[in-house]
Amino acid sequence: MSEKRKIGIPRAISYYNNYPFYYGFFTCLGFDILLSDKTTTKLINDGGQMVVSDTCLPIKVYVGHVLNLLDKGCDTIFVPSIQSIGYKINNCSKVRGLPEIIRNVINRPFTMIEPTLDKTENLGIKDFCFDIANQLNIFDKKLVEKAIKSGWDYYNRFTLMTQSGLSYSEALKNAIEGRLDVKKVELVRPLSVVIMGHGYNLFDERLSMNLIKKLEKMNIKVYTGLNVSREDAIKSIHNLGEIQYWANELELTGAAAYYMQQNKVDGIIALTAFGCGPDSLMVDEIQYHAKEINLPMMVLTIDEHTGEAGFVTRLEAFVDMLVRRRRKALKKAVTLKFNNSVTKQNKEERVLTNSLS
Repeated sequence: MSEKRKIGIPRAISYYNNYPFYYGFFTCLGFDILLSDKTTTKLINDGGQMVVSDTCLPIKVYVGHVLNLLDKGCDTIFVPSIQSIGYKINNCSKVRGLPEIIRNVINRPFTMIEPTLDKTENLGIKDFCFDIANQLNIFDKKLVEKAIKSGWDYYNRFTLMTQSGLSYSEALKNAIEGRLDVKKVELVRPLSVVIMGHGYNLFDERLSMNLIKKLEKMNIKVYTGLNVSREDAIKSIHNLGEIQYWANELELTGAAAYYMQQNKVDGIIALTAFGCGPDSLMVDEIQYHAKEINLPMMVLTIDEHTGEAGFVTRLEAFVDMLVRRRRKALKKAVTLKFNNSVTKQNKEERVLTNSLS
């Protein structure tokens, strides 16, 4: 029996949102997937040394993950160019040009599989997948269609679980292992926040400094864009009087807008990489609407020099402020209830006095 072919997938950028689809697709085509290691400081530094200094952190990380795969002996690496996910709903220029970046900064021999997804130019997911297969010298149409279906099966299981409340890591593990656990997960905690951030920043434990786990240890309920359906996110953006322009906007603007309008959170945390143009626009947009309804919001900006001590200090200060606001609101509610009760009692006493006089 011939050995399976291997394909490397960098654990960065589209991996965090799309890996269940990639896993189902490539394994159905008969490939073993080799993932790069989890992000480390060394990996970030390795990637950063290959690009100009003002390149954004996620791209430095991506380059580092490609280098990591090469160091593992992987000679075929998947580097997609995801241009747009809908008509004029675009990714940033660096994500769009990932293959060109890798080709120009890494001078080592390997085969790069570089399909293009660009719905603005009518290149949809089916074209994207057939492009992958053709670059891998697979031309069996029925096999490719079967692989696409397999990809969606894995992806849909993953989505159902994250929207039911399962954590990212649990949902990913279950989906890859072929399990579906959609029991509603509703942890009751005193306070809750929604984090608006790209999956490649938020779910990379090194880049996010384990933000979600830190908040949960503070007894905070955390919501992310994965907990919101695509339809609800788009509707929430429109309800703010805004439109979707960026490909990853649903996990930032959409998530924040949804929980703001549902009145389900005590605050918003924006996690953004230093120098990210699209992020700055989306964060400003939500800050404006959060200010309108007096909802606290904090922006955490990360780069390769971000220190955990300062990160934690800011996080603790924000949570302390949310606690004080909640106490003040509860005290005000109790006082109002008491005053209403006294007013009602006084009114009843006056009625009784008048009836006896």
